[in-house]
Amino acid sequence: MFTRVGASAFKKDLTNTIIFCNALDNPQDKFNSIHVAGTNGKGSTSHMLAAILQAEGYKTGLYTSPHLKDFRERIRINGEMISKTEVVSFVKNQQKLINEVEPSFFEVTVALAFDHFAKHKVDIAVIEVGLGGRLDSTNIIQPELSVITNISMDHTNMLGNTIEEIAGEKAGIIKKNTPVIIGETQAKSASVFQKKAKEMNASIVFADAQIKVKDFKIVNTKLSLNIDQNHQIRFKNLITDLTGTYQQKNILTVLKAVEILNVLSTFRVSDKSIYNGLKQVKKLTALQGRWQTLSKNPLVICDTGHNEAGIAEVIKNINQTLFENLHIVFGMVKDKDISKVLSMMPKNATYYFCKPDLERAMNAAELKAQALTYSLIGNNYPSVVLAKETAVKNAKKNDLVFIGGSTFVVAEAL
Repeated sequence: MFTRVGASAFKKDLTNTIIFCNALDNPQDKFNSIHVAGTNGKGSTSHMLAAILQAEGYKTGLYTSPHLKDFRERIRINGEMISKTEVVSFVKNQQKLINEVEPSFFEVTVALAFDHFAKHKVDIAVIEVGLGGRLDSTNIIQPELSVITNISMDHTNMLGNTIEEIAGEKAGIIKKNTPVIIGETQAKSASVFQKKAKEMNASIVFADAQIKVKDFKIVNTKLSLNIDQNHQIRFKNLITDLTGTYQQKNILTVLKAVEILNVLSTFRVSDKSIYNGLKQVKKLTALQGRWQTLSKNPLVICDTGHNEAGIAEVIKNINQTLFENLHIVFGMVKDKDISKVLSMMPKNATYYFCKPDLERAMNAAELKAQALTYSLIGNNYPSVVLAKETAVKNAKKNDLVFIGGSTFVVAEAL
């Protein structure tokens, strides 16, 4: 499994997924979909889109990865996880096919999701890419529209060593005659997307070039903002329960995607549903781990940001939070650019280095030693839970305890 061991489990080929889904009578062709890729923000964007579609009354499927606490988080309809019975039944019924095809864990999971959405006759499903795009198992769908949030250096051992190469892999989800929304205009990736869209005769829109965030603020643990379009306020006092400042970028992507859906007329979404959906993303979709407050006095917050761009956004949020002393519970996986991330982390903090319970995780003592070269001071702990408990115990009432560095650290902290 890629989650456990990393690159050695990654299959750069759609063959298994195609064979598997053919045997299931191609469930991916039996429902409408939106395909979401990107280095950062694709999870939040997928959940926001699903929440808005649910608020409009559509029966909405949502496929995301990885999960935090329960495998079934990956496959939801209107926020409800697939049942244990359905997971067990699918694996049992398809055991012969699984033995023949020898698919990866991810390939089976994608097939299970598509089969689940088809059987339950969803109106539309939001499908998040697992890794990259071009060769990701989800890339056998023919979506209503494609969404690419942004590009940053991540999974370079599999996707490429430059922004342009990584953008090329993400651009692989752009389909013929299918609109594509790019969330963030970036000099190095824009031309890659424009070229691919032209090849596919796909209309392309850069969300942040057409709409802007105005008057951004956090009010009562909710994000409040206005959206400007053509120098006029298009959405006033738009509120979301996702409080990370980075959600500003994702909201622009989501709003532009909904606008294009309305233009296509396949799915109509009212402004009322946009307001209602964004206001209760966590309630409607059960999204966790995005600048999530776990407790107060001391304030304990976790976030799944784990690559260079993700950590940059985390640090922005830390800097905008009021606290006396900073405690950071921190762990990483071995196949990330650890040195770059460590060089960005705050030096005025007490660190609690830990190792999440999986093979890919970096040894806590080794992480502590590397962190020391960047003047990051702290102790190492044998588990995430012990590191978290120690940090909370050491923190005073007005301190901040931040937990992150890896999705898997956040999962165990939750």
